[in-house]
Amino acid sequence: MKFTCERSVLLKEIGIAQEIVASKNAFSILSNIYIETLDDSLIIKATDIKVSFETKVPVNVIESGSTTVFCDKFLGVLNALPDGEVEFEQIDSNLVIKTPLRKLRYNLKSIASDSFPQFPELNEDNFFSIPVKDFKDMIQQTVFAVSDDETRYFMTGVLLERIEDKLNMVATDGRRLALIKKSVGDAVPPFAPVIVPPKILNIIMKRAGDEGLISIAVTERYIFVRFGLYNLSSVLIEGQFPNYHRVIPENQENVFSVNRLELLDALRRVVLLVEKSKRVYFELAPGVLSIASEESDFGAANEEIPCRYDGEKLSIAMNYHYIEEPFKVMSEEEISIKFTDTVKAITIHPDPDPQSDFLHIVMPMQP
Repeated sequence: MKFTCERSVLLKEIGIAQEIVASKNAFSILSNIYIETLDDSLIIKATDIKVSFETKVPVNVIESGSTTVFCDKFLGVLNALPDGEVEFEQIDSNLVIKTPLRKLRYNLKSIASDSFPQFPELNEDNFFSIPVKDFKDMIQQTVFAVSDDETRYFMTGVLLERIEDKLNMVATDGRRLALIKKSVGDAVPPFAPVIVPPKILNIIMKRAGDEGLISIAVTERYIFVRFGLYNLSSVLIEGQFPNYHRVIPENQENVFSVNRLELLDALRRVVLLVEKSKRVYFELAPGVLSIASEESDFGAANEEIPCRYDGEKLSIAMNYHYIEEPFKVMSEEEISIKFTDTVKAITIHPDPDPQSDFLHIVMPMQP
């Protein structure tokens, strides 16, 4: 195998591959990336067995072939090289990297490509397409709410389901829930609900653009995703996702509305004194929301912001992360928070549209 290409052509793609590989153990094939020259392209693959990544970049192929190379050091070499054309050549069990303009040469140990794991494949007819911007919006509104408790593995991913003419994503860790729905009409064929690991979703968020379509296919064990020149797949999480419909309150009589950015700014200032407890208090009075915190080791903080509320005075104890995270991913200017009483779930949604395509539910902390 021998090819030349611009350093910049490879750098981004190997950076993505590094996010996929399983470890930094140089002796493991799962720490290596697969590279193969084919026609005028270089195929790049990476996997941790559960998540697989493949892309193709244009290069000048001098000699066809394939190998695998330790991703961490390969990326380090690319970062260290000057901009410009780079020559790559497989010689025995080494990948030799040279730059024409400098007397610089690297010999990276390689492992034969036939040791690299096979990727799952799927027929083209199984894919459906939706706007990539919509899919990224769905990920952004949910993925932060997954559980990190491996003993409740069925909540460590995001539920993806099609109900009637909508594509739904749901995430929960037992103390909060994030739900978003997108109308897709007949564009998405029926499929059984699946639980998608956050790793592949985070890669899509980070690497997919905002224009065009994203192609998705769902099977019993895998989800496949394609955008641009990227092909991704992931093993699905097994298990039964909780019945989230029972968590969504039907009637919440109390409501207050605030400016999203004003609340976020006030929250960031007030939580400067909060550490272990993560507790803040929303103290409501007609026309005013007071955000307060108190830590015995450091002191107390309080800030008032205007809000639309005409009920009785009351205080709700909240985990500030659970409030801050949905407010950060929302883009609407005004937000409404509905509740029944101070110890039951609150519902966060855009104001004035309670029928919007997403909502966030948070359980208060004990006073």
